[in-house]
Amino acid sequence: MAAEISELDKKIVKEIQEELPLERRPYQKIADKLGITEEELLTRLNKLNDEGKLRRMGVILYHRNSGYDFNGMVAWIVPPEKREEAGQVMATYDEISHVYQRPTYPDWPYSLFSMVHGKSKEDVKAVAEDISQKTGINDYTILYSTEELKKVSMKYFCED
Repeated sequence: MAAEISELDKKIVKEIQEELPLERRPYQKIADKLGITEEELLTRLNKLNDEGKLRRMGVILYHRNSGYDFNGMVAWIVPPEKREEAGQVMATYDEISHVYQRPTYPDWPYSLFSMVHGKSKEDVKAVAEDISQKTGINDYTILYSTEELKKVSMKYFCED
């Protein structure tokens, strides 16, 4: 049986699945639109998350619109005991939008991935080299983006 979700929570989901307002307090703007307080909005979002009704919230970076023409997914071979520490180092870089871990395979031993954005290939390579030096992880490859694909997310509670 599908989990019940209130009409207000449906309205909240509809609002947060769109682009957040580029404001100092985007949740306040959404709460105002819904006629609730910012605190209630955040409480409800946390509750939806805790109940497993909200999968995730993420940010989409349109890197080329931001002046970053070169992007490299750096795939790292990292021993299991060093992954957490290495990922935390990578996450400190402004040029990195996301870091994540994936399972390895006999023909693909890379376990940690970091998306590096730069104005040139040299910028991307320099970040990877700096991370390598800081973490002592020397086994990596850089997979450069060749095009920016259309980025869309699932839409819920839409009438059309």
